[in-house]
Amino acid sequence: MNIIVAVDEKWGIGKNGTQTVVIPEDRRHFRKLTDGAAVIVGHRTLLDFPGGKPLPCRKNIVITRNKDLKIDGAVVVNSLDELFKQLDGTDPDKVFVIGGDSVFKMLLPYCKYAYVTKIMVSPESDAFFPNLDRLENWSLADAGTPKEHEGITYAFQVYINKSPLGV
Repeated sequence: MNIIVAVDEKWGIGKNGTQTVVIPEDRRHFRKLTDGAAVIVGHRTLLDFPGGKPLPCRKNIVITRNKDLKIDGAVVVNSLDELFKQLDGTDPDKVFVIGGDSVFKMLLPYCKYAYVTKIMVSPESDAFFPNLDRLENWSLADAGTPKEHEGITYAFQVYINKSPLGV
């Protein structure tokens, strides 16, 4: 299992339920990596998607505490056990955790790779991703090549978890 996330300099990922900085190439990068894969998302993050609907060309798995939630085009699970049953037999390299912050924190220990778009700005955020540079199990495997969009520098980075939990 992997994580894909865009973070700012302070590891902020959003404010008021949405991304604070959107870079078109980051969206294309996200699409390229997750196309045809299973994506795991929290319900609140799903509501921020276009039309509040599951992403096309992917198996959308929504993890929520709401036991009555039904979403067309998505599998809804209420626990890690249910999630792992849904993923049984799925190539772990084709599974991506895509948010939000509580889902990231819950599943981070199970992930082998984190595909991080590091955006070199510091907008006000109220949701944060754990700073992988400070976590003992995680190391930067690829710092990426700096790119620029409308004066904002960013890089596609890859971190690796040296000891992910087995599923």
